Amino acid sequence: MAALCVFCGSSPGSDGVYVDVAEELGRTMAGAGHDLIYGGGHVGLMGVVADAALEAGGTVTGVMTEQLVAAEVAHRGLSRLEVTTSMHERKARMAELSDAVIVLPGGFGTLDETFEIITWNQLGLVRVPVVFLDVGGYFDALFRFIVSSVGAGFVSARHAALARRATTVDEALAAVSVPPDEFAPKWLD
Repeated sequence: MAALCVFCGSSPGSDGVYVDVAEELGRTMAGAGHDLIYGGGHVGLMGVVADAALEAGGTVTGVMTEQLVAAEVAHRGLSRLEVTTSMHERKARMAELSDAVIVLPGGFGTLDETFEIITWNQLGLVRVPVVFLDVGGYFDALFRFIVSSVGAGFVSARHAALARRATTVDEALAAVSVPPDEFAPKWLD
């Protein structure tokens, strides 16, 4: 694994444990020689994970839209900052640069980015491991929803498994080293 994308909040969250785990993830990734690909911000958990990776000697690439750069939320100390014209281009570029995805707590944007990659896996467009680093049970309700979706017949168990879950940084890094199952069309049993 060379380049790991981290999707996470542009806010730090209300519990210091989110910041602690973001710092640990950034440091551990850099220490293991993984490059960090992320949304390019200096704010929230995004800034925390980037700063920790940089301080540990890692390579950090941010991908951000022109609009967000103009709003002055871009991190100016990165190894590389790529600027895109749209959010869709931003997400596609992060996917191009990444071998796997780790998801830290975040809001709508974090879930948007994450479920787009999961859907691309489901459709066979990419084959990228996606692991939720479930800090303090933050993603419990989301995984209950996934189980409910399987039970209701909207998501197959095979495709539900595309959303993996870890509770520690070490578990998350181990999980992203295993590629998802080969593509299986969602329309066929």
